[in-house]
Amino acid sequence: MTVLGLSGGIDAAHANDHAVRFDNIHDAAAVLVRDGRVLAAVEEERLNRIKHTNKAPHGAIRRCLALAGSRPEDVDAVAFYATEPYVQRVLAMLHLGDFSQKELLTPRGYVQKMWRTALGCELDPAKIFFVDHHTCHAVSAFAMAGFDAALVVSLDGQGEGISGTIWEGHGRELKLRQKFGEADSLGFLYRDVIRYLGYEMFDEYKVMGMAPYGDATRYRELFKTFYELLPEGNYRLHLDRVPALMRVTRPRRKGEAFGETHQHIAAALQEAVEKIGLHVLAHWRRATGKTNLCLVGGVAHNCSLNGRVLYAGLFEKVFVQPAAHDAGCALGAALATQLARAPQSAVEALTHVYWGSETGTDVEIAAELAGWSNFVTAERCDDIVARAADELAAGKAIGWVQGRAEFGPRALGNRSILADPRPAENKDIINRMVKKREAYRPFAPSVLAEKVDDYFVTTPTQKEFPSMSVILDVRPECRALLGAITHVDGTARVQTVARATNPRYWELIRAFGERTGVPMLLNTSFNNHAEPIVDSVQDSIVCFLTTDLHALAVGDWLVKKREPAPEAWLARRIGLPVTVALTRARRWTSGTEQEWVREARFTYHHGKTAKLSESIFAVLGAADGHATLADLGAKAGLDRAATLALVPELRELWSNRMVVLA
Repeated sequence: MTVLGLSGGIDAAHANDHAVRFDNIHDAAAVLVRDGRVLAAVEEERLNRIKHTNKAPHGAIRRCLALAGSRPEDVDAVAFYATEPYVQRVLAMLHLGDFSQKELLTPRGYVQKMWRTALGCELDPAKIFFVDHHTCHAVSAFAMAGFDAALVVSLDGQGEGISGTIWEGHGRELKLRQKFGEADSLGFLYRDVIRYLGYEMFDEYKVMGMAPYGDATRYRELFKTFYELLPEGNYRLHLDRVPALMRVTRPRRKGEAFGETHQHIAAALQEAVEKIGLHVLAHWRRATGKTNLCLVGGVAHNCSLNGRVLYAGLFEKVFVQPAAHDAGCALGAALATQLARAPQSAVEALTHVYWGSETGTDVEIAAELAGWSNFVTAERCDDIVARAADELAAGKAIGWVQGRAEFGPRALGNRSILADPRPAENKDIINRMVKKREAYRPFAPSVLAEKVDDYFVTTPTQKEFPSMSVILDVRPECRALLGAITHVDGTARVQTVARATNPRYWELIRAFGERTGVPMLLNTSFNNHAEPIVDSVQDSIVCFLTTDLHALAVGDWLVKKREPAPEAWLARRIGLPVTVALTRARRWTSGTEQEWVREARFTYHHGKTAKLSESIFAVLGAADGHATLADLGAKAGLDRAATLALVPELRELWSNRMVVLA
């Protein structure tokens, strides 16, 4: 049986017909499962380049079928990550919000429209199935953990009005034991507090990284007023009391410096979430007697909480679903439908998440690189592992793009930026030259699985951490050596790499270890501050050229930068992403004066804007993806020198992914 699981919204990437907010729908994805085995899994953000996209997974549907070599008619069932009544309510609310919509879609009509738009053919409504949100989460974790029995805990912001569920898993069955309502959402507690730190939804991981710099005792008593621990693993949140933070800090504005108060708030928040989480887990460990734990839902991406759970010794094994957020619900929907419709089928336990897009053949990679020959040099290597290890051992930071992309938010060695994990300054260098992000944020290590105990504190019953989902203590004697990946509190978010799972990445780490004595690499996702993780070879070239990375290893090719001549810029074809619009308007600057304001803006919810000069506005206004910069400059009445003078502004827009250069 072949099942396609889906999560996500309604609109195509270029459209904004239904004004869907990220708060309601996010992390669109498609996952193709055949007889209990995942064939392909792709997050739509990797294709439409919108972080946490709330658009429909049109591209992900097409990509999954292509990766599996399947036709639309080969799909036996299409599973959506919410119940039919809930989808009906959401569609009704969206319809009420925009009376220009001609008709109110039914849930099945909605899925059929998604299928028709993605594939250009009709979908039999009898093939459509709907699965409860938290059931999707729970099944995605328990079915793939490989446990005969486990406690399964799903915690997130909310899904269908529920923020958390507790399940007992036995064999192929899941029994629901407890629900937590939206009013007691740990995800919403985190979201509501971090707004006082200048952050918003999806920035929770940044605050988790800040927490070790603070002292939780400073605001512990205040945070205790935000929650109550109740008998039998229950708790109650008082989110209406969070505005009391106004008494200790003015909400930080974006761009403002962080102070000690912000760090103390982050520490108190993290402590509160960990205390509540351990309270819930300790009770259900006693109540069920389960020695294995499956964690899933957005809160399961809180790696510090996961580390606390591991070290608490409540469970022998802790499995964190690598795509614990809503994209993973596409996986859960597919698996739940498979198990319900084909009870005899078995689910293949998870060993990796390299289920995404391929880099392509050697010939295809060479063709992509040839298109940038004025900007890069490219050398095909007989041993790319050895060459990349030499670069890393020499202190270089490189992009590493190999095989199939990872599914989920972590780069696990196929779409990664890599560096030497030893010099502490490497953390600052990469934060500054690549990520353009806050200096306090840590980087993760990838270590050979057989060497993890040499550098990190594990437990007697758990030595494997392949999905980079758990914070471990760095051994005290190794902390000075591993300055680039050791956080201020002596911890690291560890990925163990097994040779059987990712042989090329394992070989690279081993080769680096032979050169340096440390079989480990600093590993962070290959992207800059403005985009999701790179997916294609083209994405990786663009990211390489718009950051200060020293080299790029893609397939068997080693790529380095060259300084392009002015003619190279003039010959680039210029276009706009389908998610960018140009606007020109008169705005009041005072009660008596106006000015023209020209902007490029992303058209989706929370999309950023950039002010444009008059000349670049004219050039981009005529850009169609085919005309070159030279042609567009001439059309705007600019001579060669004036056109070249636009390159710095054009490069800045390119870095922010607001223009396409081809």
